Amino acid sequence: MGYSAYAKAAKQVALASGLLVLAACAPKTLGQAQVDPADLILVNARVYSLDWSEPDGEGNPASDAPWSEAGWRPDAQAVAIDDGVIVFAGTSTGAMAYEGANTRLVDLEGATLVPGLVDSHTHVVEFGAKLDAVDLTDVATQEEAVALVAARAKSVPAGEWIFGAGWDEGAWANRYPDKALLSAAVPDHPVVLRSLHGFALWANQAALDAGGLTGETPVPEGGEMRTGTDGQPSGLFLNRATTMLDDAIPPTPLETMKRQTRKGLQQMARDGFVTVHEAGADTRSMEVFEALETDGTLPIRVYAMLSLRDEPLMRRWIAKGPDSDADSMLVTRAVKAYYDGALGSRGARLLKDYADRPGHRGVSGSGYGFDRGLNAAAMEAGFQVGIHAIGDAGNREALGIIEAAFSQFPDARQGRHRIEHAQVIAPEDMDRFAELGVIASMEPPHAVEDKTWAEDRLGAERIRGAYAWRTLRRNGARLTFNADNPGSDHSIFYGLHAAVTRRDKQLQPAGGWYPDEAVTIEEALRAYTSWSAYAGFREAETGIIKPGRWADLTVMDIDPFALAQQDPAAILRGQIVMTVVNGKIVYER
Repeated sequence: MGYSAYAKAAKQVALASGLLVLAACAPKTLGQAQVDPADLILVNARVYSLDWSEPDGEGNPASDAPWSEAGWRPDAQAVAIDDGVIVFAGTSTGAMAYEGANTRLVDLEGATLVPGLVDSHTHVVEFGAKLDAVDLTDVATQEEAVALVAARAKSVPAGEWIFGAGWDEGAWANRYPDKALLSAAVPDHPVVLRSLHGFALWANQAALDAGGLTGETPVPEGGEMRTGTDGQPSGLFLNRATTMLDDAIPPTPLETMKRQTRKGLQQMARDGFVTVHEAGADTRSMEVFEALETDGTLPIRVYAMLSLRDEPLMRRWIAKGPDSDADSMLVTRAVKAYYDGALGSRGARLLKDYADRPGHRGVSGSGYGFDRGLNAAAMEAGFQVGIHAIGDAGNREALGIIEAAFSQFPDARQGRHRIEHAQVIAPEDMDRFAELGVIASMEPPHAVEDKTWAEDRLGAERIRGAYAWRTLRRNGARLTFNADNPGSDHSIFYGLHAAVTRRDKQLQPAGGWYPDEAVTIEEALRAYTSWSAYAGFREAETGIIKPGRWADLTVMDIDPFALAQQDPAAILRGQIVMTVVNGKIVYER
């Protein structure tokens, strides 16, 4: 991206108008005020600052929004940045007043500039490891998966563990694999293949042997270890039983984890994200993040949500309390807790039986490793808690746990607590999110990915309370959007498209899946920016483009506001052009 003719013309206009009246190396004057040169100026952009009032519960833009019946329009052209902070947002001509001898000027050539994207529920340590693993995303059959693993085994010394991730436990729920084919094809390496959303593990016999797992091995409450006709493990572990294999896997060296995690964070930067909320960081993950922060090598911001399942870690943090700052590259002030399982693997806790498995309602609470006392202690200590709840019973009970803690610890009401996924909600519980001030942390990709089987699990009536973004908004709930990465493709373009159309990447179904629950493009973008900033207690520092706010910005080559009205499918073809964190360009195409 060079200094285009447009930018040169803008500078000439600025000189002629008196906005730039001193030499480039000296302080400039803007009107009567003297300004210091900026470090970075981005000009010739379509800037959507989000610095206007919020839409109502139906998604109607506020009266001061840059919107009319003709559609949306950008509210600025350029941004000037100095010392990590936005110092100007307005016209390209006005921004040129901040140019100095050492200023980097970038002509964005009409690209769209928005507040920096936040993925508010991710597993970036796992994502980084997945980048090193066999990628099973979108693999349709176990035969295809085994072939990929066998190919990898050819380049791995015998006895070394092989990991894969991405097979879909929801889509495969009625034809789960076992160890037979995998063990025959890869007999000399322990193999563990993690499912798309992490609620199932598939292993070969070598991995079972390495872990000493037999038909007599105790299975954790809330888990299922499938067995064969011989009574021995079949190689498939569901819900909490996945911890049986996790415990058998040798620990990854710290330096390897640092490399993998940084690789994951760098990929998130390339995909336009300036911050991730790490959902469930255990002791080892925190060691990695803290080491990267000490090294000064965190490329984007990390908002750590401690794993409630790691009791020693939790006790240490409860004793010292959450981080009180907001501006460090690593901030730890939240906790992630699992309350129930996943809908696809029929682990989500339902109020009534699964439509496709009578007599079964899933698992939850202590049966899924939820420690209510530890959760309450974290809330009392001032931590924000994000409780994973998928089923309608899971959501109702999680909301009840939060409400009970408010009665016991009134100050905890200010904690901006969250329900992670909030996937299936009974109609009578929809308004409780707003009443309790609980944020619904949700994934647009999940709706369009789960649509092929979700109604089978829930039936025609309950499905209307699933992935119900509009109903929650209508009832006054706060939302934040994310991808549960690596559980789903975290592309912002996929997320925005799913949110506004309720259609998948193949544009199915025509008209959208339960389209009444779609949100507008403004709501969708806010749910990845300003609303996510609120979810991380950072709405005073970031989330909108305005002088004095952090210079955390994302540039993309499409205008999603325009395309949402004119050609929504074209949003899927978008690409990230630039990512800016703390005033520094961390990715540039």
